[in-house]
Amino acid sequence: FLISDEPYREIMFGGQPIQYAAKFYDDTLTCYSFSKSLSLPGERIGYVAANPRCEDAEYIVPMCGQISRGTGHNCPASLIQLAVAECLDETSDLGVYETNMELIYAELKKLGFTVVKPSGTFYIFPKALEEDANAFCKKAMKYDLALVPGDSFGCPGYFRMAYCIDTEKVRRSFAALEKFVAEEYGK
Repeated sequence: FLISDEPYREIMFGGQPIQYAAKFYDDTLTCYSFSKSLSLPGERIGYVAANPRCEDAEYIVPMCGQISRGTGHNCPASLIQLAVAECLDETSDLGVYETNMELIYAELKKLGFTVVKPSGTFYIFPKALEEDANAFCKKAMKYDLALVPGDSFGCPGYFRMAYCIDTEKVRRSFAALEKFVAEEYGK
């Protein structure tokens, strides 16, 4: 089976079309979470869907149920289930993520960071200004910057920044980021 994890599929920048793995490979299981597209942070509500052309699709539903129960995950609260059901044809205004990404990307480049411009989601992974991203992120805490070492995401030497916040907060963070880079790294 190919497991296609698609919680961020609507958060694409630049008008890029969404590509669905199930369209190209029959034995695909698609995992999806409404917490991203509906801006419901912390809510664990979504689905696993088997491609209708999948040869063993009839086994998938009971297996997912067993796995879910075995890991201690129960159904989301009924209020959340009802709210999501009402919003199935809706999406949050996700344009703020692209605005925030553009602002952060420009600021990081201005400060000399090596960074790839994201084509989607609400995270960016710049290269830390020192080899040890954990030490880099720890130093950033002194400047009230919450940066996450990339080691946990398979990106040692990089750090993660999230921009799923108010654009004004993004702008206000730049002064702290500039001070951190200047005082700690002389840039």
